Amino acid sequence: MKRFLPLLFCAALAVAAKADVHPLEQLVNAARGGPATAGLSDLATKTLSPHGGVAVWGQEYLFITDLTFGPETAAITASKAEVSIDGQPPVAMEKVPGSPFWMRLVLMRVGVTHAYQYVADGKSVGRRFDVPGYNPLSYPKDGVPKGNLSEKHTLTSKIYDGMKVDFWWYASPGVDRNTPSALMVWQDGQGLIRGDLSTLRLFTVTENLVAEKRIPPMVHILVAPGFAPDGKPMRSVEYDTVSHRYPLFLHEEIFPQVEKEYKLRTDGYSRGIAGESSGGISSFDAAWFMPDKFSRVHSTIGSYTSIQWHPEDKQEGGYIFPFMVRKMPKRNIRVWMSDGTDDLENNHGSWPLQNIELANSLKMREYDYHFRFGLATHDSAQAALDLPESLTWLWRDYDPGKTSQEYTLDPVEKDKPYYRVKIDNRDSW
Repeated sequence: MKRFLPLLFCAALAVAAKADVHPLEQLVNAARGGPATAGLSDLATKTLSPHGGVAVWGQEYLFITDLTFGPETAAITASKAEVSIDGQPPVAMEKVPGSPFWMRLVLMRVGVTHAYQYVADGKSVGRRFDVPGYNPLSYPKDGVPKGNLSEKHTLTSKIYDGMKVDFWWYASPGVDRNTPSALMVWQDGQGLIRGDLSTLRLFTVTENLVAEKRIPPMVHILVAPGFAPDGKPMRSVEYDTVSHRYPLFLHEEIFPQVEKEYKLRTDGYSRGIAGESSGGISSFDAAWFMPDKFSRVHSTIGSYTSIQWHPEDKQEGGYIFPFMVRKMPKRNIRVWMSDGTDDLENNHGSWPLQNIELANSLKMREYDYHFRFGLATHDSAQAALDLPESLTWLWRDYDPGKTSQEYTLDPVEKDKPYYRVKIDNRDSW
């Protein structure tokens, strides 16, 4: 069955209707009128990005792009643009008059990710991306209270020798400033502050899950990668380095700033940490080196590779974690992982193979873990689709009256086999 055949969207989405039209819904509604709809390009730029993107509302997916990919790539001047969805033959896009945009509005199923790639004048442009078909808990619902996002804060780190870093915090409904709160740290937090206009839709998912008592009220701490005094990006140094330095930075420098506004729980049982790609390995790193401070790990498309491998300095790369898990003392942590067959393969290593290796290591040592291995490319789509489920799984059975819990492997998982690799794009011989 083709994955983009139309299906009825769950009726539960009907309750998400708001008196004020959501910006994504507004954009999709405008696109229904066709490419000549007044203000469509301005609305796409404002809602998505200067180069467009994909707007998802229910079963409707608006692909709108100027065919620009990468910060240094100029828009492609094409006489014909198409989009290939889920590996099917490309279908025509329409030119948006008076703008560099091309658009296509498609009705597709939800509850899965959809792969897409643009084609200009018969040639593929950019790489393949995925887009999530969100489930109802990723949409705002009438009557569900909203949380509060702080303004941007900036600090200069002593642990990272003068690095400047931006950070925000978001307090979910139910958080009391004077009562210590559960928390989650999110790497690459600058990408999450747009709420529903970011891929994960973290705030809406959190609000819905808190309202349904699936997760506790909590403070999300959103931390952007820093910059050295000379302007050098520090993201990889912070995230990909296998050491206790980054979690120490969070605990000693970021948390005290947040605690000027909200009291935070100090027990690792009440603390989670999340990230994607290098942010994913960073989340695991934090819990590995400081399990008493972070015990709930959310790692998607994690970079368990050799990015910060420096043999000249006797510094291991992230590839070492599967072996550390197998051979070093067990940590009391709970780990949600996800990746996919179409993740990266480059000179740093193989993201799919390394994630499978880590999952098997966690299983071998009977960690409390869950591994979702789908069709993901190196983007946020699968993590976004899973977010209501992954946060619920990570915080299941949380009791604010406790400060610790012995995490154990789910008996259902214990009876399952190790993950095995099957080559599906070549003949065996």
